[in-house]
Amino acid sequence: MGRRRVNTVCALALAAALPLMAQAPRGGRGGAPPTAKATAPIDLTGYWVSIVDEDWRFRMVTPSPGDYQGVPMTAASKRVADTWDPAKDEAAGEACKSYGAPALLRVPEHLRFTWQDDQTLRMDTDAGTQTRLFHFGDWKPPAGPATLQGDSVAAWETAGGGRGAAAPNPDAPPQGKGSLKVTTTHLKAGYLRKNGVPYSQNAVLTEYYDMIKEHNGDVMLVVTTVTTDPEYLREPFIITSHFKKQAGDDGWKPSACSAKW
Repeated sequence: MGRRRVNTVCALALAAALPLMAQAPRGGRGGAPPTAKATAPIDLTGYWVSIVDEDWRFRMVTPSPGDYQGVPMTAASKRVADTWDPAKDEAAGEACKSYGAPALLRVPEHLRFTWQDDQTLRMDTDAGTQTRLFHFGDWKPPAGPATLQGDSVAAWETAGGGRGAAAPNPDAPPQGKGSLKVTTTHLKAGYLRKNGVPYSQNAVLTEYYDMIKEHNGDVMLVVTTVTTDPEYLREPFIITSHFKKQAGDDGWKPSACSAKW
């Protein structure tokens, strides 16, 4: 009698659950995949300000002609850089050549991240009034000429922690649960530095955006930039730029590109 009662209860429970199972939310097998916005492991939206803690003489003022220290330039690159003339760039309407994607984050500036749509993260800069779009998913670039900001494909990279992962450092500031990887191609030729150090239209840019929360509560954005260019670089040019999260838009002041300052 007891066993019969248990079987009856189980049958009733299964019958009650079937309608609920039939109404399972979409997004699983056969449903639409989750969007990049919904699955973001870190929240980049809002305003950020540059923290210039390295390469002051290359970033805060225009480097002197011929000051190429730190860039693995080819002989062809040096020949191009040695002909740099900011007045000619301005006269030709090329004042923004040092504001292309490979060099944009080295400009002292403010950043603003917003979601243009569920699959497109937008980054605006007040310096040079530039806009970059980071496209997730199976986005295909449209046909057209190369641009200073190029075509950027983005993907979230979640933190590991499986077998082989290093033990956490209890003294290190807590970090985000993932990062953003962006690969940019179809770039218009420009400058890696304002004093004419060039990158070609064949350059490829790979970036990693990581958020770190400091012990004092500050939220920092660390962007590692890797530029490869078989024409003008002997090896990948790797630099790291830092930004601090702001509560609002203090200091946000869009300005035009400059070939000289």
